Parts: sequence; structure tokens; C-alpha cells
Amino acid sequence: MPRRRIRVTGAPEAPLRAALAALRAELGLPEDFPPEAQAEAERAAKAPVPPSYDATDIPFFTVDPPASTDLDQAAHLSRQGTGYRVRYAIADVAAFVVPGGVLDAEAHRRVNTLYFPDEKIPLHPTVLSEGAASLLPDRVRPAVLWTIDLDADGRTVAVDVRRALVRSRAKLDYARVQKEIDTGTAEEPVALLKEIGEARERQETERGGISLNVPEQEITEQDHTYVLGYRVPLPAAGWNAQLSLLAGMAAADLMLAQGTGVLRTLPAAPDGAVSRLHRTATALHIDWPHHVSYAALIRTLDPHNTHHAAFLQECTALLRGAGYTVFRDGVLPAITTHAAVAAPYAHCTAPLRRLADRYAAEICLAAVAGQAPPDWVLAALDPLPRRMADGSRIAGTVERECVDIVEAALLEGRVGDVFEGCVVDVDEHRPTVGTVQVDEPAVIGRIEGDRLPLGERLRVRLSRAEPGTTKILFTVA
Repeated sequence: MPRRRIRVTGAPEAPLRAALAALRAELGLPEDFPPEAQAEAERAAKAPVPPSYDATDIPFFTVDPPASTDLDQAAHLSRQGTGYRVRYAIADVAAFVVPGGVLDAEAHRRVNTLYFPDEKIPLHPTVLSEGAASLLPDRVRPAVLWTIDLDADGRTVAVDVRRALVRSRAKLDYARVQKEIDTGTAEEPVALLKEIGEARERQETERGGISLNVPEQEITEQDHTYVLGYRVPLPAAGWNAQLSLLAGMAAADLMLAQGTGVLRTLPAAPDGAVSRLHRTATALHIDWPHHVSYAALIRTLDPHNTHHAAFLQECTALLRGAGYTVFRDGVLPAITTHAAVAAPYAHCTAPLRRLADRYAAEICLAAVAGQAPPDWVLAALDPLPRRMADGSRIAGTVERECVDIVEAALLEGRVGDVFEGCVVDVDEHRPTVGTVQVDEPAVIGRIEGDRLPLGERLRVRLSRAEPGTTKILFTVA
């Protein structure tokens, strides 16, 4: 499930760079790895634990943004009778990280890779995450290999998972994949990405799930000012995401059948969150009749439309109740499903960037082998949800603060200007404080005033906007 994405292109000016650096310092985020952890990673990079199964004859490929080097997933797609076979190789972090070692301890401290508009703070040292453990092309790598057979409609009929040596043949990006598929020049393993992806999207619609096609909010530096735009994901990105969802659902089913596991769960959105989203739709001139469901509305939106793009950004708020649910010894939790997936689901496809995925993979490997999970996995399970929640809170803070900083940079120099907008939220304890969605540029900020008309359109004046010093503030004009 995507988080809100924001990216700064061009050469960010010094105040913006300084504000982002100050945010990292304020949050106490690590800059470098401890020397002992870095040394352990460098030793592991030279001598990973090799699997016995050799799958290097399978011509895997990766699909990622062009600049990405931390490649968690590689795929090979083929026809299998009247259906399909999906081979999905996931970087095997456990081949490099020793349980209980200093590198493992540092990964538990970091929990997630953190993304800023100007850089990232990785979960693992880059000698692993962008080197020896990454599924880079023409490199033999240890991997957790999923083999999932689908019927002609895209339904799962068989699942296998094992450790294997793999070798990716090509590092592809979304634009290239989209072009090759659209022009009919893609070789079958790549061309099937559309066929399988669309079949899985139909399955998603049938079960009531929804994948947010969230555009990347892009701030471009031009002539000492910033311009807001949205970069819309290509269909190929959605098809590729369906492979990850497929593996995550298969992992959840394996763990539920075994009786031990860690699921990614999300209850249905509370009425208040949906009501706020209705007000945001009103603010952005999006017609959302009350008889139309959230999932049905999402499928009608055009992310190329800037107001629709802004709305999709705000829809990620409904995912913020997601958490990790651990269960063991056959005692299943009260909630086993993820509301947006509309099925049981587990994180297992991004172990280079997310701690929990390493544990989910180990449980699934044990389940298929008919064995109990390793002791080091069982020992880590109970504290894992709290640790992941703490990491998610930090990631959420980074996301919110980065948006505030970049939007302040976008509006800097426009203090005193009047904008059209709509109040989408009012603090129930402080009715003079709320949140306003502005029409153009499509930003959200704090608003203060004696009377804040919830859900109504109004004109607002920008009172302050200074990146890194104060968040943007509007008042009723």
C-alpha cells in the first residue's frame, strides 16, 4: 500500500536543503551505521550463506524506477497450461544478517528505510542493500523464490517457496516496460506482466479491494521558486504491484494455515475519516454522491487531473490504521484481513527496506517445508508489532514534516495572497483551528479563524510560509 510520495527535482535551494537536514537532526535519525555493524555487513557481503537450489537458469527481470539500486524483487512470468506461472524472487536478507548480531540489532533500531525528498536513510548498509543482497542484473544472488501458479482468471491454484540462487538478466524501468508492451515489442515474460496484472486487478475488484494509483507529488525548482505538479504512475507500475500483492496474499494464507505468522492488517476506515475525505472531495470539486462507495469512486478518478491527484494523495490517510498482527500456536487473531486488499495479506516482498518482511519469509519457508519456524524468528515475533509501529510512526512523521517543509517552500513569497479553499477538518477541542484544502496550488494547511465553516468553500489568506521555521498557516480572508 503506497504512502504519500513527494519528490523535489532540480537543485533544491539552500533553505529547503537546510530545513530537511534540520528535520533529520531534530528527529535524531542516524546518519551512518555503527562501525561494528558496517564491518559485519562488509564481511557478510563477501560470504553470504548459499542456498542449495540453483535457479540461475531462469531469466528473471526487475522493474523499478531508473535510479533504484536497492532491488528487492525480480520476476519471471510464463504460461502454464491455460493459466500462468509467476516466479517471484525476493532478496534473501537472512543470508547476510546473523540473528542477534550487531547488524541485526541496528536493523531492529531502524525498522524501515526512510525516504526524504533529497535522500534516504537505509535499513541496511548500502554494501548489502544496494550491493551484495540487491537483485542487480547479471549477478548471482541468494533469494527467497516464490512460485505461484494461477488459473486463466488469475486465481491462485498452487504456491511453493524455497531458497534459491537466482540471476536477474535485465534491470527494466516502468517507462521502458510500458513502451515495449504498448508497441508489442516485449518478450513474453515481460508482455505477460500486463495480462497477469490485469487479471489480478479484476480479482481485486471482485473481492472489493482497491489499489490507490497515487501520483507522486513533484516540486520542481524553477528560477528560484517552486512549482507543484504530479507524476502519474504508468499502468505497468500497477501491474508490477499486483505481483507483490499476490505474493503477500500467498504468504498470509501459508501462515494462517500453519497457525503462526505476522500479518499486515487494516480495519475498515472509521466514519470520521471517511467524512473528512468527503469534505476534501468537496474542496477539490470532486462529485462523490453518498450512495457511491469509496472503492467505486477511486476507480472513476483520473490521476492526470490535478484535483483528482491531490485527492488520491489524501486517500492514503485511510491506510494509517494499518498495523502488524502476530499470532502463534494456531490461535488466529480477531482481524486477519487488510481492508484495502480485502483479503489476508502480509508484508514479505521488501526485506531490504522493511524489517518485518524477513520474518514473514522465514515462517513461509518453514510452512512449505513442514517445519516449525526457527527459534530466532519465534523469539522476535511478539515484540515485532510494537517495533514496526514505532518505525511506522517515525516514517509517518518524516512524511508529514517533509510535506510541510516542501509546501512551505512552494508558497514562500506568497504570504498575503488570497486563495480559494474548503475547510476539511476542525479541531473539536479548539474550534478556531482547523485544516483547509486549497484549490490552486492543491495544498493542505492549518487555518485559524473565529468561525471555521466545516465543509464549506471560502477564501483564505496565507499568513506564513517559511520552510523549516514555521508550517504554512492560513486565516479566513
